[in-house]
Amino acid sequence: MAGTSQACLHEYRPSFCVSMINSIQLQVNGEAAQCAPQTLLPDYLQQRGMNPRLVAVEYNGEILHRQFWEETYLQEGDCLEIVTIVGGGRL
Repeated sequence: MAGTSQACLHEYRPSFCVSMINSIQLQVNGEAAQCAPQTLLPDYLQQRGMNPRLVAVEYNGEILHRQFWEETYLQEGDCLEIVTIVGGGRL
């Protein structure tokens, strides 16, 4: 990718590259992460390979009720805690 100003660690798979200029920084489960600006929460969960129906999300310190997910756009500095719901039986 000579002659571009975009940072890309996966030049052989450009669809997985995120431009440092066109991304926002998040904290997800205590680790740094990034995504495109104006990404809806359910879309971000799917991008991470998660089934949105099987997770609970704490958004900036508050449990975010599922009814608000479709109107929640991730923003620079957001802090997410994502917990996968696991069914089980007796031990």
